[in-house]
Amino acid sequence: MERTKYIFITLFCLFTLVMLGQNNSSIYRAYVIGDMGKWKKTMDSLENVIPKTNKEKLDLINYQYGYIAWCIDKNKDAEAEVYLEKTQVLLKHLEKQNYSLSMLYAYKAAFIGFEIGISPYKAPFIGSESLRFARQSLALDSQNAFAYVQLGNIAFYTPQLFGGSKSEAMEHYEKAIRIMEEEGKQLLINWNYLNLLATTINAYMKFEKYNNAKNLSVKTLYIEPNFEWVKNELYPQILKKL
Repeated sequence: MERTKYIFITLFCLFTLVMLGQNNSSIYRAYVIGDMGKWKKTMDSLENVIPKTNKEKLDLINYQYGYIAWCIDKNKDAEAEVYLEKTQVLLKHLEKQNYSLSMLYAYKAAFIGFEIGISPYKAPFIGSESLRFARQSLALDSQNAFAYVQLGNIAFYTPQLFGGSKSEAMEHYEKAIRIMEEEGKQLLINWNYLNLLATTINAYMKFEKYNNAKNLSVKTLYIEPNFEWVKNELYPQILKKL
């Protein structure tokens, strides 16, 4: 009986690891081809897993982060708000356990940015909070690439009159890329890495650094030849500019 119990536990752990791998792989493939229906299905399936480990909860926050950004871009503000509420519950739970605080603060910085994206009038009231959380994240982990991405986003999207700077944003994005590439392990089936590359390409274009954008596009498509956003949107636009 005891041996059977241990076999069951082992099989359950293996099954969980396989499912986690499938979640990451499914999210990655959905991002590559721009299939947010598949993304949502995978994200919601993880949400329905009970109980979830803390790592699974952090993964779910990451998937919700990507989905909320897409909703805002597509003017699906009501749906974005639904998932923002869900992320707040997860963030509070993990923060109480002091789990991965640097990442939690970086996500808090991002989600405040999303709130401003939905309701721009909030910018003067909560914009500084986003910057504070990003800096707090880096105070805990100076090599947190995701926190540098948030600093980049803050600098890029804040009007220059209020302290925004495209050149400063570029420095943060480029530093985030260097950190992720130096660590190496973060690059495997990682939609966040592809998103960072595409975000940086897009920023180069806005900054009219078209040769930089072209070189990074070539690198990105070498890493993932089927990446729709770069392959069919950004790269053709860059070639026209050149």
